[in-house]
Amino acid sequence: MRSKFLACLFCMLFVGMGLLHAQPERYPKREFRGAWIQTVNGQFKGIPTEKLKQMLIDQLNSLQGAGINAIIFQVRPEADALYASQLEPWSRFLTGVQGKAPDPYWDPMAFMIEECHKRGMEFHAWINPYRVKTTLKSELSPIHLYNIHPDWFVTYGDQLYFDPALPESRRHICMVISDIVSRYDVDAIHMDDYFYPYPAKGKDFPDDASFARYGGGFSNRGDWRRSNVNILIKKIHETIHELKPWVKFGVSPFGIYRNQSSDPLGSKTNGLQNYDDLYADVLLWARNGWIDYNIPQIYWQIGHPVADYDTLVRWWAKNTENRPLFIGQSVMNTVQNADPQNPSINQLPRKMALQRAFQTIEGSCQWPASAVVENAGNYRDALITEYHKYPALPPVFDFMDNVAPDKVKKMKPVWTADGYILFWTAPKYKDEMNRAVQYVVYRFDSKEKVNIDDPSHIVAITRDSFYKLPYNDGKTKYRYVVTALDRIHNESKSKSKKVKL
Repeated sequence: MRSKFLACLFCMLFVGMGLLHAQPERYPKREFRGAWIQTVNGQFKGIPTEKLKQMLIDQLNSLQGAGINAIIFQVRPEADALYASQLEPWSRFLTGVQGKAPDPYWDPMAFMIEECHKRGMEFHAWINPYRVKTTLKSELSPIHLYNIHPDWFVTYGDQLYFDPALPESRRHICMVISDIVSRYDVDAIHMDDYFYPYPAKGKDFPDDASFARYGGGFSNRGDWRRSNVNILIKKIHETIHELKPWVKFGVSPFGIYRNQSSDPLGSKTNGLQNYDDLYADVLLWARNGWIDYNIPQIYWQIGHPVADYDTLVRWWAKNTENRPLFIGQSVMNTVQNADPQNPSINQLPRKMALQRAFQTIEGSCQWPASAVVENAGNYRDALITEYHKYPALPPVFDFMDNVAPDKVKKMKPVWTADGYILFWTAPKYKDEMNRAVQYVVYRFDSKEKVNIDDPSHIVAITRDSFYKLPYNDGKTKYRYVVTALDRIHNESKSKSKKVKL
């Protein structure tokens, strides 16, 4: 018995140590570096088309400069659309009036996909599944689904929602997602923390009639509500992957799954809970493979009395359920709170060190993107000079695809009217999952050992099959290395060429 006990103890210790890097990478080559651009706050409402396009370009340029490699852009805040949709009306958060098309006409999602991909960034289409009105004062378009099927919706507090219990609600939401995925070159579909609504004090969600009709197999209403959301999440995942198996489905839940007071396996926290209050069983979704990544919103500071950042990061790192985990960071909370062990600085250094200490944490996402752009508390400066000093490729989702594309072909430097250009040809491919969609260009001194695991040598991540060389006087020899990436960021073997610059 004693030997079995020691063996089990050793295994537990080994697994626990496996969560941690032996030595955290200062500059990881693979890391998710996302940023959320929200529209529900009205920051783009009523802005003329060309001015808004320029605002978005300026934001993307700033975020690209800060090392961001994924943009999560809100395209469906209130069962409406910041894209051309036949299923839902144009969003009031774009034009000021729901159902009113932009004039002059443009498609913000198509525009953002093109601009993100130009910059080597992923585009994640962020939708809110159930919410229809953020306030009852807002007016719905005459063509809104509510005016056709008002019986599909419920009012709770000052907001209007799809009834999550209805098969019709789920069918419509999946139709919307199917429409987006089939018509747009998105890299992911994303949902944030709004499932069943945040509870209003003294008010229960008004689903008595639905429970009487559909809750027959459940004695506990909480279990039934969780089941309703589970069914939707599973259907969404199936809908996406049947259409395009390379498109990811991710969620960004509230930062607490369950408190220990509710579940011994929960975190040592005392706040609102995903499982019990929002009916979102995030761990089940990950365990069953219904989501492809998870970004819990850990928007509190280290030392928070109810929801300590350090406690929650460690808890999520141990409860990934074998799905990629990224940390949702609040820029403002981070810069407005001092490091408890060094009050002269903010909490960014300690938060980044903690995030990168765990092998199971593969990156982070910044909330909101505008705070990074505005360089609140020198946050953007810190990303540029230290934490995102060198480019990073997003993690490979190897459970979706782990086969790399073939090497690039016919690599050759050529003098052109536009300068000295390194050209190459895309590798052949058998199916879309194997197609090269991006290329990584590395530069090394001529006698330097080629090490493509070192991101300091990355000079470009591009969708073009060429790269303009920085010609000087033709006296210095360099080795350029090019690899191909598929849609899941599997990287091919390298092809190299020596050039004199």
